[in-house]
Amino acid sequence: MTVESTDVLVVGSGFGGAIAAYYLAAGGARVTVLERGPWLSGQDFEHDFLLGSSYTRVFDFVAGDGMSVLSGNCVGGGSVVYFAALPRAPRYAFERRGSIGRRMWPASITRETLDPWYDRISEAMSVEQQSWDDVSYAGGLWAAACTHAGRTANPVPVGVDQTKCTNCNWMMAGCRFDAKQSLLLNYIPAAVSHGAEIRPLHEVQHIERTDDGYRVHYTNIDDEDYRVHTGGGAIDAKLVVLAAGAGATPLILKRSEGSLGPMPHAVGRYFSGNGERLNTAVLNEDRVRDVLGLDRGNGLAYEANQIGKGPVVANWDRVDGSLPEHSRFSLEQLYFPPGLGTILAQAPGADAPAWFGPAKKEMLDRWKSWLIIFQMVEDDNEGVFGPPPPTGNAMRISQQMLGRGVLQYAPTANTLRAWAEADAEVKDILERDGLAEVTPWTNDLVGAYTVHPLSSCRIGDDPATSALDDRHELRGHPGIFVTDGSAVPGALTVNPALTIGALAERAVPGIVQAARERGIEVSYDAAVPVNVPSTSPPLRDAV
Repeated sequence: MTVESTDVLVVGSGFGGAIAAYYLAAGGARVTVLERGPWLSGQDFEHDFLLGSSYTRVFDFVAGDGMSVLSGNCVGGGSVVYFAALPRAPRYAFERRGSIGRRMWPASITRETLDPWYDRISEAMSVEQQSWDDVSYAGGLWAAACTHAGRTANPVPVGVDQTKCTNCNWMMAGCRFDAKQSLLLNYIPAAVSHGAEIRPLHEVQHIERTDDGYRVHYTNIDDEDYRVHTGGGAIDAKLVVLAAGAGATPLILKRSEGSLGPMPHAVGRYFSGNGERLNTAVLNEDRVRDVLGLDRGNGLAYEANQIGKGPVVANWDRVDGSLPEHSRFSLEQLYFPPGLGTILAQAPGADAPAWFGPAKKEMLDRWKSWLIIFQMVEDDNEGVFGPPPPTGNAMRISQQMLGRGVLQYAPTANTLRAWAEADAEVKDILERDGLAEVTPWTNDLVGAYTVHPLSSCRIGDDPATSALDDRHELRGHPGIFVTDGSAVPGALTVNPALTIGALAERAVPGIVQAARERGIEVSYDAAVPVNVPSTSPPLRDAV
């Protein structure tokens, strides 16, 4: 087995990994980043669903018991496959008590103390509040329906260069026009420019302790069939930053118990799906024209589900700190590309099960008249990971994308009630005066589902219910830090990407201090990376 060495080993290249890698490399440390997925750039992102296309290569869909997780699997991680919606979490999110009956977040973190770090990540991601001129037709329809129902509507802050955006609505599969602000355009090229080495198709399996740090064991993944391992090795590092994602980081740690020793009780527990759920409305085109007065020309009232970009308009009336916990939520217009969304959408008014059959076929014929609403409620952190699989985060079923995981998720009464309240709100808005028929996506096939997994190794002040201290250091294992979505204590009721990035920014000074204590010559004085020249992927994905 080949054993190499570096100062800092970063696992994962999403928000948590890329941010740490940049600052540490800019400060003078030798940094190596291991990423499980391939390294693609703008021209590599394809607009199709063929096996082996960028669409199947950059996603990781893991079906668990009661919860399935869709996440990024590529250099840049979730930032490549997200919708670039970048709101800040509301103040009440930091005061949540959740299932433990006490404040989940560390006392040192509030919205006010996190705001300076929000400012930094917002500058790097070029976050802008969209104007109504930027809103897609689907977002405009959602806004008109909210207004008609006596609700408010708000353009969502995003990281999108409107001058480059073509409204192709493929941004979830990677932006081939580089209009969407991903880490491929800032932190990653900045890290590489300072000497960080990024290795795609390297899957970390476990970590062991050495005399002066840790040894991280990995396997090389075939670039066409992710079930095939083509080799492996190990890298010694004085400090490790884990950022493999909330569905993978706890499994790496649980698999490492034999060599590292016992993990904190909260590793792999308190998983949150960010309270996510989707509803599909099938709009009555005539009522859209007659009730809302909308007409986009050529005799069409709407038929524009597929035109535009991610979430552009949200209803935030229930993002209200005066409401009790589990009754606060946001409702975003969202375009979910054909595939999973087409399968899970239920036909309105059909006999159960309504996700297939004649009524569903008729519904599919009208897919351009769909409007998808994304709900983010406060769940109860009820997810628990079972024993890790032999390798990776799941038992791989297909060459790419699909796996069977060990996550168990049984929604509590609080979570079920929150979903029901959000469902009722969507129906009240969109079914008013016959505008549409609305149904939630089915949970029969893959359970609940999330594109924003959180909290499986969360920060906190209570060692019994948090795996990390408020510096993101793993309890009982000095020199191991976790900076991805698994560190976020609970559901936020808004898209969490900006919060994950802000927390990673906040964690860096403490990581730098820990590195210096371990003899690494590194400083923290780097500027936020903006307008960084792009970095080309290596000629081959595998090393």
